[in-house]
Amino acid sequence: MAKAAVQNNKVESRKKTMTGVVVSDKMKDTVVVLVDRYVKHPKYGKYIAKSKKFKAQDAGNTKKIGDKVMIEECAPISKDKHFKVI
Repeated sequence: MAKAAVQNNKVESRKKTMTGVVVSDKMKDTVVVLVDRYVKHPKYGKYIAKSKKFKAQDAGNTKKIGDKVMIEECAPISKDKHFKVI
């Protein structure tokens, strides 16, 4: 369960948020989001582009292929879905 830190009457969420592009919207209430990130190689120091697909809850199938979306971590919805579109 995600904990929240309270500072100066602000609630700071510790849920992971990521930005990506919708690559599939064929499932009911689910979209597949491709998230790209750059990581530094531990030995050589070169930055490498890595990408990963995440399934996210999209109630009502409002997002279409090519849309840029932000996803947020949530409680498991199914076997593979642990994110929701915000």
